[in-house]
Amino acid sequence: MPGASGEAAEVPAELLEIRRSIDNIDAALVHLLAERFNNTQRVGRLKARHGLPPADPAREALQIARLRSLAAGARLDPDFAEKFLQFLVEEVIRHHRAIAREEGGAAPADAPDGDTPGEDPSR
Repeated sequence: MPGASGEAAEVPAELLEIRRSIDNIDAALVHLLAERFNNTQRVGRLKARHGLPPADPAREALQIARLRSLAAGARLDPDFAEKFLQFLVEEVIRHHRAIAREEGGAAPADAPDGDTPGEDPSR
């Protein structure tokens, strides 16, 4: 059995090439996410200054529909794309609430259940 005695198994060159490509994509995703969060931080500061709520359910619904359509066109599971976007949106809203607290008190109410789990709304 190859590799059973502790020696490194020979990794096919094609596998190494694919892994390098995946690593490059992961690096690009990190940079894209950093840029996205830089922009959402700017949005959060604008919302705080103008007294707007951290969440925008109407925009979120439009974005989910848009992303699901893009995912289907790219042959990516739309459910996965939606879950990914929901994860990002939840993090952005958490950041927006923190910015609102920093810039002028509590964040305005934005949804019936309004609070992120584990977050103290009185801070």
